[in-house]
Amino acid sequence: MLLLDEPTNNLDLYARRRLYAAVESWPGLMIVVSHDRELLERVDRIADLHAGSITWYGGNYSAYEQALAAEQEAAERMVRVAEADLRKQKRELTDARVKLARRKRYGQKMWDSKREPKIVMGARKRAAQESAGKHRILHEEKLAEARERLDEAVEAVRDDDEIRVDLPYTAVPPGRTVLTLRDLEPAYGTRVAGGLDLHGPERVALVGRNGAGKTTLLRTIAGELEPVSGEAVAHVPLRFLPQRLDVLDDRLTVVENVARFAPGATGNRIRARLARFLFRGARADRAAGTLSGGERFRATLAALMLAEPAPQLLMLDEPTNNLDIASVRQLVTALESYEGALIVASHDLPFLESIGITRWLLLDGELREITPGAVGFPA
Repeated sequence: MLLLDEPTNNLDLYARRRLYAAVESWPGLMIVVSHDRELLERVDRIADLHAGSITWYGGNYSAYEQALAAEQEAAERMVRVAEADLRKQKRELTDARVKLARRKRYGQKMWDSKREPKIVMGARKRAAQESAGKHRILHEEKLAEARERLDEAVEAVRDDDEIRVDLPYTAVPPGRTVLTLRDLEPAYGTRVAGGLDLHGPERVALVGRNGAGKTTLLRTIAGELEPVSGEAVAHVPLRFLPQRLDVLDDRLTVVENVARFAPGATGNRIRARLARFLFRGARADRAAGTLSGGERFRATLAALMLAEPAPQLLMLDEPTNNLDIASVRQLVTALESYEGALIVASHDLPFLESIGITRWLLLDGELREITPGAVGFPA
């Protein structure tokens, strides 16, 4: 039996291909904990750990997604049915209360007019009160049951909140040059011979083996490292998201961290925009040092994307490392709103394909443009 815990984290494309081949040929039992969708396509069953319990699904990740989507659709239907039933029970309880009030007014009127003997009116009043009371209790019980059914139905629907944020100020015209590299030789890794220009809202994937110098190149472009020779000139506002996510000050809250990058924005404006990154209410007042990995990533992404001036060139270094599948989905939806140029260093091919990469650059002794499936690039 072989146990693998996130085995593809920090592996480059080539090492991942070798691991996938080893997994496919493994003759024994294997249990894999992973967020790597390509790896999960090679398993026979999936155990989904959610809310403290495990649910088993037959088949690979694609089969799991289909089954989960069907379950969620059914759960959402049950929520709508339970909501309709709750509204119905509320109406019936209101009607019961109105009828009870009418009976009370009628009984009081009969008592005041003394049209019948007092003993008869008293007995009728008690009987009416008992009947109305039972009727009201019955409707209150039905209302409580309807609320319970709605709570159970809502519990079955997963919380798949997505980041939805408009970023119009990040837009770059197609013909505008946003980055120029000229004979750039970083302190370590591949030298960029000649020149390279990035125009408009291009989405560039930077791929290559571990140690090829992808991080060094990005840090040099960001101005964090001095080049040995040559130059890297950004013609638009630039922001860099490093692997370490060390952009935030752990002592400050999420709101305070974002305010550092947008000092001209009001507190209300920052909170309104942070809510779209799923930091609502008290969540925005948590210290950065107390955030989970996924929360820290979202807070860092918010700080960079909401910065002033708005970044028209965004560089991400292995952004999906250590992110679960839900967090990767949230990143993809956030990048759908981003209208500037994008450079992403990553080994996660499904992620790169999902964000609409328009240009692929390979660092392998030299920086060259390639197409997926080309020689030197894993198919």
